[in-house]
Amino acid sequence: MGFSVSEMWQHMGWPALIVALVLVGMGLASLTVFIERMITLRRSRAGSRKFAQAVTEGMQRGDVDAVIAESEKHTRSHLARIVRSGLTTYWHARSTVDVSGQSPAERTRRHLERYMEEIGTDLRSGIAVLASVGSVAPFVGLLGTVLGIITAFQGIASTGSGGLSAVSAGISEALIETALGLAVAIPAVLAYHYLSNKITQDEGALNRSAGELLDTIEDWAEREERGAGNVVGLGVQSERVA
Repeated sequence: MGFSVSEMWQHMGWPALIVALVLVGMGLASLTVFIERMITLRRSRAGSRKFAQAVTEGMQRGDVDAVIAESEKHTRSHLARIVRSGLTTYWHARSTVDVSGQSPAERTRRHLERYMEEIGTDLRSGIAVLASVGSVAPFVGLLGTVLGIITAFQGIASTGSGGLSAVSAGISEALIETALGLAVAIPAVLAYHYLSNKITQDEGALNRSAGELLDTIEDWAEREERGAGNVVGLGVQSERVA
């Protein structure tokens, strides 16, 4: 029997075929997640660089309305979402009274701490699929191999022919499942670690920018108490989200 995909597919039993289809589906799912996350992260970085360049002057002037309006144009930028959320919360806190007695700057800090958790969750959306595929696919392939070997020996028992060629052909067909499982798992594991590294870098950059925003808000609050009027805003550095 020739070692070809078509012949192997034709001689596989239904249990082994089902396992093979499951593995193909897992491979497509991991590939889809990887491509979607790469596109999302690239768009976020590009949008963050453009947003940072667009709002630097407005923040220096203390023109919060202009910064918030600009952030609404960059819906794919995580940095823009953080700045918009922080400034909106601070401006709202200034016009309301907190029963706990916290200052607007402190209320904004607590809000951004929670919001950064949401940002981290959004950045890591979907990569659990890669981890699951990378850990489960080899076992699914092994299951397919076991089922294929069982089917091969059942065929040998039913026909009464147990030559070496018949046994080796059945085993080789069954081992295709193991190879397919590894072929699906290895790229998924590599993609998971690659994306995890990139997301960790982006989270670090966004956390630093959020910290700068909080420092600026606290500076605004101090200057407002002193009656100094407008203050210098956050100089968001675009290289931190590159």
